Amino acid sequence: MTKSWHISRRTVLKGLGSAVALPLLDAMRPALARADEKKGVPTRMVFVYVPNGKHMQDWTPAAEGDAWELPYIMQPLAAVKDQLLVLTGLAQHHARANGDGPGDHARALAAFLTGAQPRKTHGADIRTGVSVDQIAARRVGQRTKFPSLELGCDRGAQAGNCDSGYSCSYSTNISWRTETTPQAKEIDPKLAFERLFSQGKPTEKYRASVLDTVLGDARDLKQKLGVGDQRKLEEYLTSVRELEKQISAATNQPKQPLPDYPKPDGIPEDYQQHIRLMYDVMTLALQADLTRVGTFVVANEGSNRSYSFIDVPDGHHDLSHHGGDEAKQMKIREINLFHVKQLAYFLEKLNGIQEGERTLLDNSMVLYGSGIGDGNRHNHDDLPILVAGRGGDTIKSGRHVKLEKETPLNNLFLSMLDRMESSVNELGDATGRLENLV
Repeated sequence: MTKSWHISRRTVLKGLGSAVALPLLDAMRPALARADEKKGVPTRMVFVYVPNGKHMQDWTPAAEGDAWELPYIMQPLAAVKDQLLVLTGLAQHHARANGDGPGDHARALAAFLTGAQPRKTHGADIRTGVSVDQIAARRVGQRTKFPSLELGCDRGAQAGNCDSGYSCSYSTNISWRTETTPQAKEIDPKLAFERLFSQGKPTEKYRASVLDTVLGDARDLKQKLGVGDQRKLEEYLTSVRELEKQISAATNQPKQPLPDYPKPDGIPEDYQQHIRLMYDVMTLALQADLTRVGTFVVANEGSNRSYSFIDVPDGHHDLSHHGGDEAKQMKIREINLFHVKQLAYFLEKLNGIQEGERTLLDNSMVLYGSGIGDGNRHNHDDLPILVAGRGGDTIKSGRHVKLEKETPLNNLFLSMLDRMESSVNELGDATGRLENLV
């Protein structure tokens, strides 16, 4: 028999300083419908950044429209191809020098979500623009526990000279709360997890599992739910438990130094594991509606990380300046392929989580890309950009759309903000909205 009992979307399981938010359950939908919030299902927005551009010959699809085939670098995305919108022709003009000389890597990341020219300085007078994620957070952030979630795998910095006279703030931060204040990212999956689920200080060390402290609440709740919701709750709590175990195992691994790359403390030595743990944290945050806005910097701009674990011991940035050398280009595309494999892991997780008639990926917009096109040329046009997810059925996916050259990337951001109920008329160098999303 179907149960008619209803609960609030803000219901959490509590115990001993922990609070586990819940995924979207059928029992929540009537209350959400009364709030007239897109029939109870919110839209999410996530930006994933990878540095040093792409090997564009193996990134750009040959055909346009819905008859396109996955190029080499995108092949790991085959399972979610119908959820992809590949956009060619987008540019970020203010990542260019525009009279400021060298510093393409710093400008690439600082301008990526702002569309604003970073002030060339390595002093305290940094300035760029407010990023698109923070504009959305201002408008929808009050509906969730966290207005936005900023994750990364490399440490951020607020000072120092990292790129030809540009502050390290520019090349390590993608999210800007104000024109002069970057939003710091969390790179430790354990601390990110504790921030999401702790009711105390984020740095408190748990003496017991998060789920162990809330099982009483969970048992009481399950008795009141229908069979379908009981299954959803059990699957979600299992995901939380598994992430806890993975983070604990990764934290306790013996430290092994990587060649020419100093690793920060408290995170996994295995880079793939680190990336996937951060994607898992982001997934739980979106699933439980702890936030609707997120950014993830897979590696800081200009990163020279070694990828010896995929038989590419060379530094990423060094390889990106391949000078036409075929052997170096083949190595670059393998690094690009590795990053896309991790993206596929994230997107498939989102696509496997049901939310009413659709999936979490259906109800999301995950933008993946870089502020540099070809790393060898340091160009900021024809950027490698794809949007995964249908934005709550407001985006026609499964296509490759070739836009007019020099179309501002911020035009896409204006269109994405519309779908987040966060419309603005101006953002960086935007000239209008993209009409090609539907």
